[in-house]
Amino acid sequence: MSDPIVTSRLSIRHVTGFIYDGFAESSYNEARMTPLTSNRQQVLEAKLRTGPNASQMTYKDYFGTAVTAFDLHDRHSQLEVTADALVDVMLIPREKPDRDLSNLSEPKVHDTYAEYLSSTTRTSLPEKLHKELASKITSDDVDDLVQLVSTMVNDRVAYVPGSTHVTTTAYESWAQKTGVCQDLSHLMIGFLRGQGVPARYVSGYLHPDSEASLGETVTGQSHAWVEYFNGAWNGFDPTNGNDIGLSHVVVAKGRDYGDVPPLKGIYHGAPSRALGVTVEITRLS
Repeated sequence: MSDPIVTSRLSIRHVTGFIYDGFAESSYNEARMTPLTSNRQQVLEAKLRTGPNASQMTYKDYFGTAVTAFDLHDRHSQLEVTADALVDVMLIPREKPDRDLSNLSEPKVHDTYAEYLSSTTRTSLPEKLHKELASKITSDDVDDLVQLVSTMVNDRVAYVPGSTHVTTTAYESWAQKTGVCQDLSHLMIGFLRGQGVPARYVSGYLHPDSEASLGETVTGQSHAWVEYFNGAWNGFDPTNGNDIGLSHVVVAKGRDYGDVPPLKGIYHGAPSRALGVTVEITRLS
């Protein structure tokens, strides 16, 4: 008899947007703020509101992320986007991997996961770092490599909020020895791809307090982590040095941050600045 699947129900509110130094005459926007339904999480409710109000079109992008597109054609001084979701997260057993470092080099793997093996501007690392990592590998097991990379990255890069920007590259973070979850994820992806392991960037939400009472609303986090392939896709959080669990809610996946920004667009009007980001999460069960 198999063990029961443990679940957690989370209510999430994510608010973000822009303020203009004057007015925007029009804007064209995409939001990636709706959690995904998968084998480990079920989206029970999801709603996205904009202020000013705008008609919406939803679709799935190339990487399977839910995208809400909306245009504003009336003058506006501020854009605020609020995404609400109710999600059941499941703690499911890991699938037994059927790949190791040696057979990940097969042409079929390279063809199938080419976009998750190719270096990008944000994940590129010098060859000397890949050689340094390779010299430390003592096992053909991909999970062992992930743990090795996690240790290597966390020993080098201190988590310092505000020390980097969304345009910061993995190597820039490595060189300055500070970063945030985005940078640690880009570094892990860069190192894994350099050893032939398909890896992708995941954005989502993290409930930060395992001791919070049911029904207690806490300040959550927009968060980033990694999925790597060893015969099955597995999630790993390099910021916290562990597998993803009941506190992680997946929203978007891609090659790097450039594929998954929560809100992006173009507009005509005065200069803008970020409205800020707030994430509130309530554990209901």
